[in-house]
Amino acid sequence: MSKPASDPDATKARAMRLRRPGERLVLEEVSIPPPTASQVLIEINACGVCRTDLHVIDGELGQAVYPIIPGHEIVGRVIAIGSAVTTCDVGDRLGVPWLAHSCGECSYCKDGAENLCDRPEFTGCTVDGGYATHMLADARYCMPIPARYSDTEAAPLLCAGLIGYRAYRACGDAKAIGLFGFGAAAHLLAQVAVAQGRDVYAFTRPGDLAGQKFARDLGVAWAGGSDEPMPRPLDAVIIFAPVGALIPLALQSVRKGGRVVCAGIHMSDVPQFPYNLLWGERSISSVANLTRADGLEFMRIASQIQLKPITQAFDFERANEAVAALRAGSVHGAAILTMTRSEDKP
Repeated sequence: MSKPASDPDATKARAMRLRRPGERLVLEEVSIPPPTASQVLIEINACGVCRTDLHVIDGELGQAVYPIIPGHEIVGRVIAIGSAVTTCDVGDRLGVPWLAHSCGECSYCKDGAENLCDRPEFTGCTVDGGYATHMLADARYCMPIPARYSDTEAAPLLCAGLIGYRAYRACGDAKAIGLFGFGAAAHLLAQVAVAQGRDVYAFTRPGDLAGQKFARDLGVAWAGGSDEPMPRPLDAVIIFAPVGALIPLALQSVRKGGRVVCAGIHMSDVPQFPYNLLWGERSISSVANLTRADGLEFMRIASQIQLKPITQAFDFERANEAVAALRAGSVHGAAILTMTRSEDKP
């Protein structure tokens, strides 16, 4: 973890830091030591503001440590590398995702499920993240960014894109897919699904006409409020909104044999519902974290499909304002903190 600035030999950085859960982020100068053998020192250009950050700020994730610098949708340039780093060099542009480290020794890691690691580290949750001008990251968990995307466009790919894609894969070969909660993740995933010939049905907050228009502009087959009748039985539903009450509603929306995939890291309690909603070989599953393989596969797709991330930029010192806008649901697309005024293109 970074510390308040004191070491004259360390890199001095500015960061929006959360001292305790439930408090506002505070601008501080922090001291970042030189990278260890497997680490890179990154000068950050952009960092997405993700709904998971709200859960960290609100103290809703039991694994989070404090004080912490949030942020895990990070794009920046490498300015120093550790002695064992072979996958990148100084000057390279990298993305830093949610998964910061996995132990490599537990049964999950050995089975290729490092997203379920027993001793993981998470960027912006257990290790300092990207609401800052600089950070350290394990080079083995960073990933290259397709050259076609600017820094601000690329930032939401690092979580909204990755977690959305893992949830999408969990839907199997579903042709008609419903998305509950049309925010940063859904707006990227909708573009992937439409490009691959699937029918997307977007469900927003009741009465969110702007959000529904936003979804239709991205090519979805239908957009409406979560309180509106389903236009047809769906093959699968992905729930991005952290609202447990949507699970029974989603079960009503899918055909027999359909799937409901919960994509969030945190959700309010699920209400009691009758068994007949689940009967008919319907299923409910969750998506937890991501693997490096997920990241590389999604970045390959993003390099082939011209995704159009819709972003709203905030200077990183306005992080509290960005967090408030996301919490209020007033951001269509992704909120992005920008750290520099230099050219944003790769």
